[in-house]
Amino acid sequence: MKKVVVAIDSFKGSLSTFEAGEAIKEGIRQVYPNAEVLISPIADGGEGTVEAIVSATGGELVTCRVCGPLGNQVEAFYGFVPKTQTAVIEMSQAAGITLIKEEERNPLHTTTYGVGELMLDAISRGCRKFVIGIGGSATNDGGLGMLQALGFEFLDKSGNPVSRSGAGLRDIASIKTDKAVQELKECTFYVACDVKNVLCGENGCSAVYGPQKGATPEMIKEMDLWLANYAKLTKAVLPDADADTPGTGAAGGLGFALLSYLNATLCSGIELVMNETGLEQLLSDADVVITGEGRLDGQSSMGKAPVGVASLAKKYGKPVLAFSGCVTEEAVTCNNYGIDAFFPIVRKPCSLAEAMDVDNAYRNLRDTVCQVFRLWKIREQ
Repeated sequence: MKKVVVAIDSFKGSLSTFEAGEAIKEGIRQVYPNAEVLISPIADGGEGTVEAIVSATGGELVTCRVCGPLGNQVEAFYGFVPKTQTAVIEMSQAAGITLIKEEERNPLHTTTYGVGELMLDAISRGCRKFVIGIGGSATNDGGLGMLQALGFEFLDKSGNPVSRSGAGLRDIASIKTDKAVQELKECTFYVACDVKNVLCGENGCSAVYGPQKGATPEMIKEMDLWLANYAKLTKAVLPDADADTPGTGAAGGLGFALLSYLNATLCSGIELVMNETGLEQLLSDADVVITGEGRLDGQSSMGKAPVGVASLAKKYGKPVLAFSGCVTEEAVTCNNYGIDAFFPIVRKPCSLAEAMDVDNAYRNLRDTVCQVFRLWKIREQ
């Protein structure tokens, strides 16, 4: 055993991608003290994406105060990679559902304005390439707030700007693009998006995701009509806009705004992160690749991080092992998607809280990896 590449997702609520990687490295070194163990932090485009890409590319974190989902100021961060003039943004930093209390959730009142402010700050630092994760939103404003922060104008019948929130969609009568930030023409946008919902209708953002953001049945009907009108007005200004494109309903319609107004490219979250972190180059000559996540189940085979890593590894014929906090019966489907074998790390009966305790999880992962590689060593003899 000469080289192992570790690309494991976080165990949410427990180990970060970095901590999990270190635990695996420690377990391997107990069996192969001289092995080269390279940790490539990964994420699927959601939480942890900024840290994963920044760590792998030698970037830095930038903190700034922006408009939060309810209009209040929040402290948010994004990744800045100077050598490639790249900004890595998680929209949830400025408009995430975790930023507001459950009783305050109301998509008529929330806005993506702060997301646009993060972009402006990055542009001012020279960024011209943007990688954006759009999971975990509290909004259903169709990206209206973000676009207003970037200089696009949405006016009511009297020619006045509409509000920044989801309710502002109701009042849009005309759209002007001539005052948009000029630097946007120099920018490229890559959006981590695994959601296939369209903007409107029964599979649209209002109907599918509105309830978890605090929408009542009445709100859902109204917002869907407002978004349809917004899409119609957008198409009159930007003929290529298409509200029926899969992904336009992501993050409460933010996907539509990014595609239509910023000519963004929607990408698989894990594929985008793997590309930005250079994982393919790392694993091309590895002896074995290790991946995993907190819970391995039937959904893991549907575009999530472990299967994304496994698919890339199989391009080079590499064996792939996965480790997980827990494993369901349906996880066997992962064996059909490049994961040769997977292992749960819980080693004795315990409560969920005990299993997720950081020290316990670290030790369980390290020790399970150690035992698996002891078996691997016998295989080599």
